[in-house]
Parts: sequence; structure tokens; C-alpha cells
Amino acid sequence: MVSNPFSHRRPKPDARSVVVIGLGRFGGSLATELARTGAEVLGVDTDEDIVQSFNGVLTHVLRADSTRQEVLDQLGIGDFDRVVIGIGNDIQASILTASMLRRMQVPSIWAKAINPQHGLILDQLGVDHVVYPEADMGRRVAHLVRGSMLDYVEFDHDLVVAKAVAPAEIVGRRLDESGMRRRFDVTVVKIRSLDGHWRAASADTVPAEGDLIIVTGPRERTERFCAL
Repeated sequence: MVSNPFSHRRPKPDARSVVVIGLGRFGGSLATELARTGAEVLGVDTDEDIVQSFNGVLTHVLRADSTRQEVLDQLGIGDFDRVVIGIGNDIQASILTASMLRRMQVPSIWAKAINPQHGLILDQLGVDHVVYPEADMGRRVAHLVRGSMLDYVEFDHDLVVAKAVAPAEIVGRRLDESGMRRRFDVTVVKIRSLDGHWRAASADTVPAEGDLIIVTGPRERTERFCAL
């Protein structure tokens, strides 16, 4: 029997509590970061060695089979508002777990998908948030490899935020005189000078050579702007 690890303290976990099922590279990293930022994390995995490695790192960590309804009931998963399915290679286990969590009416379910077909099934099951960590990281690194950006985050199919060295065309000129919005439809929102401090950028900000900028705009236009 697997008992609810929270039952001896209160009948329902608080809003900071999260269940992470599958503690591989993705799930383990996510669970560790959640715990580091103050969340109560119940980690679940079928591998005893992995479970032991997270003792003392997460609030609770248990060896259990999430594809069995009675196990999820014993863990009290239905009491949690947020559950992350980090199961990767075993697509069947991922799908079965998602199906049971939906049946238990967990309010917010996040799940890792390893390919579009896997993601489509999770979406059809009603998973609230399907993520593709390998594909997303691959796209991000591809943009960084090109060398014009130092960091890159894609928020939507046509909205990105990038960190870059201020392009030569805007160095020594007020941002509102550079024509970047008219030419590229991008906005510089932050700037860091050689003193190492980030500050908000405004229309009269004048970037200097070597300054770093945070710029946002459509993907292709942001790439062209950073590569000037």
C-alpha cells in the first residue's frame, strides 16, 4: 500500500504543491527547480535508484506505478491542483497516466511529449499544457548557434525575446531615431551598459558599443535586427 504523504499534516496540499511523475532528465530538473523556489514537491518514479537520488531534495519522493488507478488514489493525487507528467520514453505509460489524471479531474495537468503524435494524443485526452522540451531546446540552440543572439526565448509562433550585443546601426543614436521599429517592428526593452546593470530602455536611450540589449518582436525580424 502507498499512503498519501501529505495526509498526516493536512487534508489537502496547498497551492504551492506540485506532483511530478517521472524523474528523468526533464522531470527531475523541473522538480528540483520547483523545490528550490519553495514549492512542496511530491516526486514519483518507478526506478528505486532514481527515487533514492532525490531523497532530501524533494519534499517527498516515492517509488510507484502511475499507470495504476489504485496507486494514484493511495497517493492522494486527486488532492493536488497541479501535476506534471515527465515520463519520456514510455509513451504508453504517459498516455495512461494522463488519462487517469483527467478522470480524477486534476485541475491543471502538464505533460512532456517526445514527438508530435504523442503530443496530439495528450492534447486529445484534454491535457492542459503539452510541452516539447527537446524540440523547443533544439530550436533555441539553433538560433544561438547562428551567433547573432546570446539568448533566445520563443513565446509564440511570431513573438520572441532575445538578448544580443547592440547592433552597430543603433550605437550612438537615440532609439527613437534609429528607425528600428519602422524597419523591423522590434522594441528594445532593456539595456545593460558596461557597469553591468540592466535598466529600462526608453525612446531617448543611446546604446554604446558593447552594450547588451533585450529586444522583442517577430521571430524573423528580430533575427535580422540582431544580425545587423
